[in-house]
Amino acid sequence: MADIATAISDNIVLIILGILTAIVVIVVVTQWKRVREAQNNVALAEKQVELKKISLIEKDLEAKRMMENVIPLPKEQQEGLAKIRRNTSDVMHKVGYLHSEISERVALLEAKAEYGKLQRLMKDLEKKEMDIDKKVK
Repeated sequence: MADIATAISDNIVLIILGILTAIVVIVVVTQWKRVREAQNNVALAEKQVELKKISLIEKDLEAKRMMENVIPLPKEQQEGLAKIRRNTSDVMHKVGYLHSEISERVALLEAKAEYGKLQRLMKDLEKKEMDIDKKVK
């Protein structure tokens, strides 16, 4: 009877060890798969960055080529472009001025609002001081 109990306990231990080994193998395989996927994603990202760099360089070279091959425009078109540039510059100056004016007006309104609050607070304090002085006397 003791031999049967020992054999059963040995079999149970072997079964538990087998189950644990299977679990460890499954965990190792899944982790290995995740690592491989991460490595593939990193490699893909590196390739995409490389392609983006190449694309930017190509665009830069194309822009330089276009600048070198400037087609001389007729005088009327050059004057038209110059006029548009002047108008754009004037509008941008006006926009800058308006931004500055708005900022200053907002600052003024904030200062006036703060001044009004402080005046009310001062009146309330004076009123409370008078009430306290009346109670003390």
